Amino acid sequence: MKISVLVVDDELLIRKSLSKVLRARGYAVETASTGAEGLERVTAERPQVMILDMRLPDTDGLSVLRRVRQVDPLIQVIVITAFGDVQSAVEAMKLGACDFLRKPYEMEDIVLAVEAAGKQFRQATELDLYRRKAWKNFSGEEIIGRSPGITEVRQLIDKVVRSQATSVLITGESGTGKELVARAIHYRGDRAQAPLMEVNCSSFHENLLENELFGHEKGAFTDASEAKKGLVELCDGGTLFLDEVADMVLPTQAKLLRFIDQRQFKRVGGAQDISVDIRIVAATNRDLEADVRTGRFRGDLYFRLKVVSIHLPPLHERGDDILLLARHFTREFSRKFQKRFDDLSAPAQQLFASYRWPGNVRELRNVIERAVLLEDGERLEVEHLPPELAGRRVSSDDSIPLPTLAQMEADHISEVLRLTAGNKSRAARVLGISRQGLIEKLRRFRIEEVGGRQVS
Repeated sequence: MKISVLVVDDELLIRKSLSKVLRARGYAVETASTGAEGLERVTAERPQVMILDMRLPDTDGLSVLRRVRQVDPLIQVIVITAFGDVQSAVEAMKLGACDFLRKPYEMEDIVLAVEAAGKQFRQATELDLYRRKAWKNFSGEEIIGRSPGITEVRQLIDKVVRSQATSVLITGESGTGKELVARAIHYRGDRAQAPLMEVNCSSFHENLLENELFGHEKGAFTDASEAKKGLVELCDGGTLFLDEVADMVLPTQAKLLRFIDQRQFKRVGGAQDISVDIRIVAATNRDLEADVRTGRFRGDLYFRLKVVSIHLPPLHERGDDILLLARHFTREFSRKFQKRFDDLSAPAQQLFASYRWPGNVRELRNVIERAVLLEDGERLEVEHLPPELAGRRVSSDDSIPLPTLAQMEADHISEVLRLTAGNKSRAARVLGISRQGLIEKLRRFRIEEVGGRQVS
């Protein structure tokens, strides 16, 4: 596809010469002699690149540039300034111009600038499409349910994205959707155009997490051959999501607390304070108040993170949400795998509603993905589902021994490993954790790579 270029300049000779050269290079070129005419063409035709003279007969180029950024911020604008008019060029770059050239300029310089602007337009368009897709997927539309607990979660997300709250703590069992809430907070708020950086605190050895978060200077340690920016610095203006924050070791907790208090940090081995503006969203499936009492987690950090607290209820407490989610996932995976499933049979609905779902929404999603992938039909039947679903239903009889949360988590990990033939990378993706996080859980629960488990 040809890159479209709009040349806005009051000199006829310049418009003609630029059009001739750029068309010979394969660009689609339109021209305008005034700012008003240029804005009309921008509104009607949406060029991808614009060459804009800062001095026009009816207005100044900066005014035109401001309007162009309002109409379509993806348009890449190259400004042309008079010799010595540095201030206009500086202001134009602040307003979002991608490049500037001073008169007199070489025609080849214009061609190179347009070529670079075309690449920037394609990259900006791809990034915009990604952000739109991310907004659709994580803006809260995927937080499905009408139960009181989930309704409250959505209401809290709305309040957070409208506020200036800098820290949010999300709690809930594994698989309840804490990552989804964190992404909704980011993509629905005014930080959506900046990066969202996610880190699983359990995936790093204690001496590596600090480096991952804050980066290091060249020579900070043996292998530090060059300086490296950490996630805190890379997500300036955006959101840092600290998953499984309870697994962060105390020394790193102290560094994080200092950063939250001062909004400044030092890279590992560095002496210079670096300032950034980010929102911290932390998540955990542990009882942080209990960890504070036992000294495993700093009380001062806990209260800094808990400016706003959002709790996700376990799936078995969400009532009819179970079937809402089940139907949603059934249709989602039917589209993905090009199957005909559209609903659940009545017996399957009863089984889904009575099962305890120790792995919560993640387990429900995995069960349906497996069934839709391996089976055929228009409705999910009981025989399509794993036989163990019928063995663990919600019971009000306290005399019946129930497995511990650790046992249920270990069982779920073992089943995912079995279904993925022991492929740790694939199993980690299914479980929604990092590969290193899975390896840590395998060590903690003493789970064999494929097959059974032994919980200590």
